[in-house]
Amino acid sequence: MKRTLAVSVAALTLAVGAVAGSVAAPAAARADAGPPPLTDGYGLTQIPTEAQYTRTNTAFDFVITVSTPQVAGQPELDNGGHHIRIVLPSDYYSNPDKRYPVLYLLNGSSPGADPADYWGFPQINSTSGMIFVMPDGGPRGWYANWLNQNSAAGAQNWENFHIDQVIPFIDANLRTRADKAHRGIAGISMGGFGAIRYAERHPDLFSQVASMSGDLDLTRDSMDLREAAVASLTNVPVSFAPSPTVGSDDLFGTPYPISINYPYSDVLWNDASPGTHAANLNGIGVSVYVGNGGGGAVPPVSDPTPWANRFLEWWVHSSAQHFKAALDAAGVPSHYVDYGDGTGTAWADCYGGHNGMCWLHDMDDLMPRMQQALGAV
Repeated sequence: MKRTLAVSVAALTLAVGAVAGSVAAPAAARADAGPPPLTDGYGLTQIPTEAQYTRTNTAFDFVITVSTPQVAGQPELDNGGHHIRIVLPSDYYSNPDKRYPVLYLLNGSSPGADPADYWGFPQINSTSGMIFVMPDGGPRGWYANWLNQNSAAGAQNWENFHIDQVIPFIDANLRTRADKAHRGIAGISMGGFGAIRYAERHPDLFSQVASMSGDLDLTRDSMDLREAAVASLTNVPVSFAPSPTVGSDDLFGTPYPISINYPYSDVLWNDASPGTHAANLNGIGVSVYVGNGGGGAVPPVSDPTPWANRFLEWWVHSSAQHFKAALDAAGVPSHYVDYGDGTGTAWADCYGGHNGMCWLHDMDDLMPRMQQALGAV
């Protein structure tokens, strides 16, 4: 259920996609009304949402379910459709002439990743002065239009779904300030990769972008993360098992330097890596948060606090450093927070790991700046 406290994080592979720790965030509710009616469009059709969500929906914090030909449904998550969780400001109904900035939040990679449950942090509430939108990103969608649309997973056009459908659907149905200056995007783990990727590929849409423990290097310099993405496709190991299993080449083609199949090399992996297009972020506010799990030159071999996922964060640490170097080389300023193992910082209680407690502190730092930048305060 959404809006619950869950600081334990599911054990995953190097896919670097842990389930976020949810923290209770009660939304103000009107006693006389439920969520606002929304009109289908832009390729999205609303379908019934499970009772576990409809009975907890309020006028200000609610989940809808949509279907789209762009992305096959995920029956194990949401009745063959895709959840979108929406949180509205507390004066949304009492101030009908007011429009609001929007912050899109992208989930990480994990079995059962669901935006309705994933983003339970207390900073996501109706007092923020902005609209929050949390669209389904799937357990291994990687915020991309897959090269192979005929895999066992069916249609996998996640970028089309989010950019061409969800954003205009939200702008058409809610009182948003529908311009770049008042639209931001952020994500955790795989979602951090997705947020940076979307901002780079669509710099006309977003003025702020943030990555929390993101997979920010898919080049040959971070083959560990490339292998993690492949593991999420091929279900190796079985502890990370979104279904159905697909091929290693289905996302961006071959992950190897040479192949007999199109595109014959790993060119699409390199092109998808955030550092490749860092210059596109000029003029966009960039925030990056990462820890190192307490690791040094080698990853931690044991974790006295297993929920902290120190090992997982060690793998994304170097990728964040590579991305920061690409930003610096491109002359793009950034708010870069490397809290290491957390010692001496607000992140001390999470050990600089890949877990909900660290992301809670990321959000503490991020949200006031995001509100200010997007004009919510």
